[in-house]
Amino acid sequence: MGENGGRGVSIKVETGARRRRRKTAGDVYILDDQVGFVLRQVMQRHTTIFGARMGEDLTSTQWAALAKLFEKGPCSQNLLGRLTAMDAATIKGVVDRLVKRGLVETRPDPEDGRRLVVALTEDGARLTERSTPLAREITEETLAPLAADERDQLLALLSRLK
Repeated sequence: MGENGGRGVSIKVETGARRRRRKTAGDVYILDDQVGFVLRQVMQRHTTIFGARMGEDLTSTQWAALAKLFEKGPCSQNLLGRLTAMDAATIKGVVDRLVKRGLVETRPDPEDGRRLVVALTEDGARLTERSTPLAREITEETLAPLAADERDQLLALLSRLK
């Protein structure tokens, strides 16, 4: 006699653990399909392009600080960190390194002596102006695999995810 009283049909009861191990294709976690993983790969590619092309021994965070100061003018270190998406410790380190290189200067905020105002020096402004076309070329190279309308769409979509 079979397991089911002689009818010839076998019924197998799966335990919870075994059932959890059997997953459908839609349940499988594929790292290559995850947004964070893809964004990290794209960022690695961009960072490689930036490092190879920028020169001037500038990191991408240093460039962001210089470019934002060139765009907005002097501002507090705290605001500069927010404008460049850097936490307080990171922006402090970036500003300290740029001060040592003579590219930015800091001074107490005349309205609030507890705050530091960061400003480009003349050398910093000249370097930023000279490097801006190169920064545009780096962006172009990063986005080169995309058509113009795709570039606009990508930047719009990424902006919505911020």
